[in-house]
Parts: sequence; structure tokens; C-alpha cells
Amino acid sequence: MTRIGPGELHKFNADPIDDVDYHFDLDYVGDGIRDHRLDVLVPHEHHDSDDASTTAGPLPVYIYFHGGGWTSGDKAPLTKYAASQAVEGMVVVNANYRMATRFKIGDMLDDANDVLTWVTRNILVYGGDPTRIVIGGDSAGGHIAALVTAAANDEALAAHYNLDLQIEPGHLRGLVQHCSIADFSVMFERGFVLSLNFLRMLLPAHGRGMSLRDAARFLSPIEWLDKGFPPVFITTSERDYFYRANLNFIQALRRRSILADTVIYGRHRTNTRHTWQQDARHPESQEVYRRLGSFVRKVAALPAQATQALSLPALDVPARAEHALA
Repeated sequence: MTRIGPGELHKFNADPIDDVDYHFDLDYVGDGIRDHRLDVLVPHEHHDSDDASTTAGPLPVYIYFHGGGWTSGDKAPLTKYAASQAVEGMVVVNANYRMATRFKIGDMLDDANDVLTWVTRNILVYGGDPTRIVIGGDSAGGHIAALVTAAANDEALAAHYNLDLQIEPGHLRGLVQHCSIADFSVMFERGFVLSLNFLRMLLPAHGRGMSLRDAARFLSPIEWLDKGFPPVFITTSERDYFYRANLNFIQALRRRSILADTVIYGRHRTNTRHTWQQDARHPESQEVYRRLGSFVRKVAALPAQATQALSLPALDVPARAEHALA
């Protein structure tokens, strides 16, 4: 598995943010492996280690899963991204998980569920509110976040992966998708950047008896948009490999009157290649951070049952893509 090199760490974590307390490499399973470690980032002066209290009350929690094509990556290069969100007024959990080819999507979902369970049981100590959680990720990590969110709201999907979810669905207040893939049907389109071997690689053993298209349904969050599905913040661009899948996801959310807040850039924005959001140097990334902070504050401020009543904003979509969302 590919992890990280010094150059990658320097690129994404240059000029570190000082207004955050960093708690690194907490073991959320207890088995000692790096794949089961997470970081917790807390805004300065919010975490009181003596009595686990805060002057302004617990903050919303943002859980993040790194990308890497389900086969590589690490939480470390996302440290500055996570800190950028913490200073917006939230406790951020930046998590690792087991990856392919050794592990399958079911194992990744088990890890995501274990992260949620750890947060539910422990995050109050760090000043976070376990009843106000937003979950997200970039690329493959965003897919894992979306699929576990879908499973939390659909018993059939949870049963398919044998997930015993301890979190209350209403405590998942929002979902964040940075260049993620929530619609696996695009993999069957001619010329798609990923081959169907990625589908086969991710499938759990009991899915191999299905047709590939049937199995893909259990990998596609777009197929499981229950009425309890939370609001979603989606960022993509015409330079993103998964651009079409994101447009399909937005359209499906809108049909079900689920809030879909978006930042979508046209091809002329050369900084917006796949997972550009990780690099804080880009003005487009800073816009994403600003909008993400607003999204988290909005969905976390409301009672759980009220998130479905949020009005849909106008979509920031390049002109050539508008027909896809009509």
C-alpha cells in the first residue's frame, strides 16, 4: 500500500495552523495498527481537559476520510485541511481506514462505523457534540462516508454489509463530498477513467454471485437515498474525474428534496483538478473551506428533524452542465 512521502507532507501541510490543539494517532479500535488511527483537532481555548467542558458548549463534529482510490493514502497530508475546518468552529476527526486490495468495501465500512462509534463515546472529552456530526471525505474517502451515511438510514443496505451501526441516524446532520463518486453506474460508461476491475476489487465475497451491475447498486449511495438522508455539500469541477457522477448525485438529491449545497467550477479553473480541495494554497480551496464552514454551522444548528426542511440553494454549475440538472 502506498502511504506518504516527505514531499507530499510538505506540500499539503506547509505553514501549519497554530490556532488548533492537535491530538494525533488515537487508536479507535485498539489493535495498534496505523489503519485504525485517527486525529482529533480542536480550536484553541475550547478543549478543557480537566472537566471536559467548554465555555460555549460542545461544538459540531466533522469526521473526514482521506482519498486514494481505495488502495492508498493516509490522514497525515490532510492535517492542514482538517485544521482549516477546525478554526471554522468545529471539532475535526481525521481518520485512517483499511484499504484494498487486501481489504474490501465491507471492511472499510466497518472501520467507518468504528470511527462513528468512537466519536459517539469519546468526542465530548474533546469538546465535540456527538449528536451533531457531519461526515465527509475526498474521492474514495467521500464514497465511504456517503455509503455509511446511506447505511445508517437504510436497514437493507446495513444488513447487506452486516453493519451494526450504533449511531442514531438523526445525529448525522450532513455529508460532505469532495470529488467523490456516489454513483457507480458511471463506471459502465465507455472511456471512464476507472476500469470495472475496481468494482471487482471492492466487492465483498458474498457479492461475487451477483451480476456486476447488481453488485454495483450496493456500492452506490445514489441508490439508497432514504427520506432520512441528511443535507449534502458537494464540491467538484469539470476537471474532476468523477464530475458526471457528482452531477447525477445532485440531480437525485434534488428530486427527493434533499438539500444539495454545491461548489462547482468550470474547466477554465486550472487549479480544480481531482481533489484540489486538499491544497490550501488555491483560492478555490479557500472558497470551499468558507462554504463548508457555513454548511456545517447551518446543518448543525438545527434540530435533527429540521434538516430536511432546509430550502435548496441555487446551484453553482458551469453553463454547459446546466442541462444535466434540469
